[in-house]
Amino acid sequence: MGRNNRRMKEMSTSDKIILYSTIGVIILAVIITGLFLYSKKLNDEVRNSTMSLEDMANLTNNTSQESESASTEIGKSVEEAENEMNSKNNANSTNSINSTNTSNSINSNTTNTNNNINNTSNSSANNVNATNSNNRTVATASENQESETKKELSFERPVEGEIVREFAKDSLIYSETLQEWTTHTGVDIKADKTTVVKAAEAGTIKSIKNDPRYGLTIVIEHDDQYQTIYSNLLTSEFVVEGEKVEKGQAIGTVGNTAVFEIADEPHLHFEIWKDSLPVDPTTLMK
Repeated sequence: MGRNNRRMKEMSTSDKIILYSTIGVIILAVIITGLFLYSKKLNDEVRNSTMSLEDMANLTNNTSQESESASTEIGKSVEEAENEMNSKNNANSTNSINSTNTSNSINSNTTNTNNNINNTSNSSANNVNATNSNNRTVATASENQESETKKELSFERPVEGEIVREFAKDSLIYSETLQEWTTHTGVDIKADKTTVVKAAEAGTIKSIKNDPRYGLTIVIEHDDQYQTIYSNLLTSEFVVEGEKVEKGQAIGTVGNTAVFEIADEPHLHFEIWKDSLPVDPTTLMK
């Protein structure tokens, strides 16, 4: 501290003048800068005030124009106002008439279109009904013709002879060959060997086979899900599989080839099946 005081004392008068001058210049610069900023702010405020006055003038002009326009409208004569009202009413009347005419035209066109659609629909329905009626008539005629063509089946005996073993589907019959009681799904018709076997009804040869139980066997298919089976045959050279045969046509000869009935005297083992179930041949044969 003493050293600084000493230095201040040692400073010359010229140095002090320079120091004070520098400080004064700085202060003056600060004052000038402040004045400059303040004057700029004043200029901005004056400019904004001027723009506001111009806006007010424009607003006043617009108001004056609107007032003049209103005065002009008020200043119209009564006759001019009535003419203008009449013109507006006439225009509205014309528009109303045009709208009514347009609406009537649209309604008329819509009605005509609907009538045309209804007429077309009725015509189509009548055509469909007529077609369906014709189809039913044709179908009925076809069914009648088919029923007339399909004759009732009437089975005849494939060979003439005595029935030595009856049909026994739901009961038991004693078998001499098997030495036991067993069912029997057909009838045994007594006949000599080589007796000609005939088709009991018209049909198609389904199969010719050697059955392990009933020997040489021919199966014929008939209408209405009927089948006839001819077993214990000696020969079948008269027909082939797939051949169509007539009632009474020769199909084979009686033999003794049925293993399950070999102890019996020569006969034809004959069965009739309906819908894959055996039926008693004696109820169908004439």
